[in-house]
Amino acid sequence: MHRNKGLHTFLFSKAHQLTENWYSTIEKSNISGVYSSSDPKVIEDLKNQNFTFHQLFCEVFILDKETFFKRLDDWVLTIAEDKEHLETPTHIIIQEFMRVRKQYLEFVNEYAQIHQEKDILEHLKLWEDIVIDSFDRVMVRFIELQNDVVEKQLQSQEQIIHELSAPLISLNEDTALVPLIGNIDPARAKLILENTLEQCVRQEVSYLFIDLSGVVMIDTMVAHQLFHLIDALELLGVKTILSGLRPEIAQTAVQLGLNFNNLTITSTLAQAITIKNDNKR
Repeated sequence: MHRNKGLHTFLFSKAHQLTENWYSTIEKSNISGVYSSSDPKVIEDLKNQNFTFHQLFCEVFILDKETFFKRLDDWVLTIAEDKEHLETPTHIIIQEFMRVRKQYLEFVNEYAQIHQEKDILEHLKLWEDIVIDSFDRVMVRFIELQNDVVEKQLQSQEQIIHELSAPLISLNEDTALVPLIGNIDPARAKLILENTLEQCVRQEVSYLFIDLSGVVMIDTMVAHQLFHLIDALELLGVKTILSGLRPEIAQTAVQLGLNFNNLTITSTLAQAITIKNDNKR
């Protein structure tokens, strides 16, 4: 049986010592990220995080595994989401987990030497296995959770980039411009459609210039999306003028059988603005 209240009490009493010994032995000149920081606030937070870990981890010797890992999982998530740890290379964080694991193994051995219980060698082997297995699970869980955090950040940043890559620029009280630049994949085309419709309604746009002079190539699916956008804008009462249509894009549209009859197309944005101004006179 791995549970031992005496070992838990012993390790709990060593929590502060574990933290101070651990931090004092960090090779700060040979390491980067949170562990090498000289900011007093960062150092204080790091020590508090480490101390809290010890208070939780020693419970492995008094709790059932399910309860123990659930309690510890909340701590792991706070570290995975922590800005300073996110800016620290993962392999360095894992190295520090391993150093702390070594501390625990040394203290477990110290406890065994102090308390010469019956079958102590058998108990010692069990306790060491529990420490090693628990740290392995913590390290794997940390990598999983931090990967989730980073993935969500990347998705959020990608969405922001997409939104910024198709901004609706207000030109006056009823006219706006959407300048499209770079490659447009289906995901970005969908965002362009949704964002443009939403902003046109919000800004009460009557005339919209869509400038494609910065777009090198679009595929058939994207071309369909673009013309769906134009049709949707027409239903909203927004007059669309398309400018900067490259021959390759025009060819793709023709091959798809898309109808240009009711669409005003110009070579340049300047021509589009001129046509719009002429129509308003």
